[in-house]
Amino acid sequence: MQSKISIRRQCELIGLNRSTFYYTPARESDLNLHLMRLIDEQYLRTPFYGWPRMTEQLRRMGYAINAKRVRRLMQKMGLQALHPKHRTTKPDKEHRIYPYLLQGITIDRPNQVWCSDITYVPMEKGFMYLVAIMDWFSRYVLAFEISNSLDAHFCMNCLDRALDFGRPQIFNTDQGSQFTSYPFTSALEAAGIQVSMDGRGRALDNVFIERLWRSVKYEDIYIRGYATGRELATGLADYFQFYNHERVHQGLDYYTPAEVHYGQLEREDSAGSAGAARNGCHSGKYTEANPPYFH
Repeated sequence: MQSKISIRRQCELIGLNRSTFYYTPARESDLNLHLMRLIDEQYLRTPFYGWPRMTEQLRRMGYAINAKRVRRLMQKMGLQALHPKHRTTKPDKEHRIYPYLLQGITIDRPNQVWCSDITYVPMEKGFMYLVAIMDWFSRYVLAFEISNSLDAHFCMNCLDRALDFGRPQIFNTDQGSQFTSYPFTSALEAAGIQVSMDGRGRALDNVFIERLWRSVKYEDIYIRGYATGRELATGLADYFQFYNHERVHQGLDYYTPAEVHYGQLEREDSAGSAGAARNGCHSGKYTEANPPYFH
């Protein structure tokens, strides 16, 4: 029996932008889609591989492929080797690059630092892009959006939804054009949020959200093999609900992100808790404070 609830209302109920409902995966040839999946899996294991080593890795796997194709596919996926290097392109003159503000600071509470990143998502018959915003301290995923293109619009939608949770002191991203765009940075500054950006090629500056991508891909995306944008959006909503409220984290002393983000942890001793806080870890008993809510 067909639902009598309108598409608009269904999207409102699950916290999904209506445009996302109609997304179709971007297309490439079947061979290129297969190669992109292999590149994505290899990149999660060795993010320091650029296109020369990635080309050699694919050749070792039996694919007679030239470096030009691998370079083009990695550019389409938004991937580059994570290591210090000379700048080979100039950013848009209108895009301001902000300094990295997290060096040497103690992150010891929720909503002190949020971070965001974009990743490539392989699908059954194409590919899409996923952006997420995470609280650094608790690892709580505040919001996510998907798109079939690397424009800034879906990042702005994600930011608008995340700001429903409150305001962090610092918002950290890489130097991608989506995050350096004037609408994105001006929205943060208008909300009184300090903007922090990773150094180019710095693999560890946004480490926690890089770990999130590994988890979501190996625990959900690679297993499910989503075919449409609607399936992907629904599946990711379910996964992030699980990730936030059920999946315990070793780095959080086996609490869930929701327990840390919305709860109060009774410290057994101040010295131990100070050390744990510096490492993004928690110890002691959890007592619920506020009921968690996830878009």
